Amino acid sequence: MILEYKNIAVNYTIEGKGDPIILIHGFLENNTMWSSVIDVFKYTHQIITLDLLGHGKTDCLGYIHTVEENANIIYEIIKKHQVKKATLIGHSLGGYVALAFAELHKCLVEKICLVNSTPFADSDLRKETRSRAIKAAQKNYSNLVSMSISNLFYEKNRLKFKEHIELLKIEALKTPLQGYIATQEGMKIRKDRSKILNDLQCDKLIISGKNDPILNNEDLKKLNQINNLKISIISGGHMSYIENRSDFLQEIMHFIE
Repeated sequence: MILEYKNIAVNYTIEGKGDPIILIHGFLENNTMWSSVIDVFKYTHQIITLDLLGHGKTDCLGYIHTVEENANIIYEIIKKHQVKKATLIGHSLGGYVALAFAELHKCLVEKICLVNSTPFADSDLRKETRSRAIKAAQKNYSNLVSMSISNLFYEKNRLKFKEHIELLKIEALKTPLQGYIATQEGMKIRKDRSKILNDLQCDKLIISGKNDPILNNEDLKKLNQINNLKISIISGGHMSYIENRSDFLQEIMHFIE
């Protein structure tokens, strides 16, 4: 399906019937990453996915893709289909977008799940890393993307999931350079939304990889006092839905029951 948004085309899908779940992909991913999740839950739920700005089949919109702009797109999709309330599940960047949506439209959030994601803003070091990555992408985009995808996996899992990694690289390169840069810039300026997560009056889940090379699980200890929040640390790296599919699906299944 296509949503016309600010003179660009946004690609999204809707499958199944039941209580709505919105699945939001991560950086350099697209909505195809959710195929195994859709196959499991489409018989009991209405599953909505989309390609975020500059990803998959969705066009770029300027030179900074903020999480708020992506959240507005989700709002336009569910408004179009008269969705009154939905569970949001976001992987990495998708978690940032889910929290931005929750801040703007908390009355529309049934539950929220962050997968390999965090409510915290980028540290200064992380911002510097993103800036260096942008410069590297401008010089040799395909090489940068290839290296970035491999580095998302726990080092000991890279050989085991070699075929998955190669397929992910193919999908990642569908993201144009402009989309890469604009999204990195958007993530750099996103704000801390830990208070937003705390204030949400709904069930909340964070699924994190024990050996995530991108996120620091020590930061999650700062969230232990948040009401209705469950933190589940499972084996694997930043790509939990691939590296530990069984535990990932089990956590999601229990969460949406």
